[in-house]
Amino acid sequence: MEPPLRGLRVLDLSRLLPGPFCTLILSDLGARVDKVEDPHVGDYLRIFPPTKNGLSGRFNALNRDKRSLCLDLKRPDGRAALLRLVEHYDVVVESFRPGVMDRLGVGYAELAARNPRVVMCSISGYGQSGPYRERAGHDLNYVALAGVLAMAGPTGGAPVVPGVQLADIAGGALWGAVGILAALLAAKESGRGRQVDVSMCEGALAFLIPDLGNLDANGLCPTRSAELLNGGAACYGVYRTSDGRYLSVAPLEPKFWAAFNAAIGRPCDLSELVGPRAVQERVRGEIQAILGTRSRDEWEAVFAGADACVEPVLAADELARHPQHAARGLFFSVGDLTQVRTPFGGPDGHTGPPGLGEHGGQILGEAGFSDEEIGLLRAGKVTR
Repeated sequence: MEPPLRGLRVLDLSRLLPGPFCTLILSDLGARVDKVEDPHVGDYLRIFPPTKNGLSGRFNALNRDKRSLCLDLKRPDGRAALLRLVEHYDVVVESFRPGVMDRLGVGYAELAARNPRVVMCSISGYGQSGPYRERAGHDLNYVALAGVLAMAGPTGGAPVVPGVQLADIAGGALWGAVGILAALLAAKESGRGRQVDVSMCEGALAFLIPDLGNLDANGLCPTRSAELLNGGAACYGVYRTSDGRYLSVAPLEPKFWAAFNAAIGRPCDLSELVGPRAVQERVRGEIQAILGTRSRDEWEAVFAGADACVEPVLAADELARHPQHAARGLFFSVGDLTQVRTPFGGPDGHTGPPGLGEHGGQILGEAGFSDEEIGLLRAGKVTR
């Protein structure tokens, strides 16, 4: 089947992680994504170590299939070129601090005046309004202010830094993609686009909606290692094996709890699923003592047919070899680069990440710029 976003044109002004991840999703769905980069450094992510083929590993992972054009938006000719370009695009993604695009003269109002149907997605830390709109921050700050950070870590101990960038990717990129698709659907009916305001802090806070429902129901503030799904229950946790590796154990329902206990040779008591903290601590200790007698791979073989909601905790360098991921084609190669598809992407027909400004002439030519105009932009070192 044709990718569902085939023919959609996206102009990506963003840098680093949230915006490029958002446009990677759109690209894997079939959209054409063209990056607009500063002519001096470009997307800052290009230079972050470690590197391969002269580009950051993270940049390589996020920017396959995209094209690159350099425009200096601090120069009048760069801004004028962007306003001409936007007439040929459906979506613009940007991740500057709120107000920057307006001060440059290329905010949503200016873009919509050139292309009323355009959807502009603005991904920022705290959103386009409110007292924190211009406040600096990073993923850790956003999940802290969202209440998410307080939910992870040991009882009585400090919160634990998440292992991945939750606010950047899930709070920003994924909500951004959802907002863009919804705005495009509305624009198809109305003929008018809109600005999609994505706050990474709010996007992360949304993960707490179920727990905030519990807070409203019983008045008890949920906290780390005290809730059913964040370490408070022995039937939902991580256990160490004899070789220093780990198993994820999650037999929440009675039938899975019975299957789990049968597999490890432990008597099954269904009341343990809802027992108080003292019971959970006792059961956790008993399970750990048993699981600590064999290696992770040995236990994986035991649970292969048990239907007990137990899986190994894989390290990043183990993922590509796992049979489930291999069967689903998650990993593929573009030249000598190992790439990972997004959930709706496929492994075929990809190109590598672009060099800085590599496609400038091609992109401008498609938008109707003459060779002379392209030459003048190049002479001003605005595009390459």
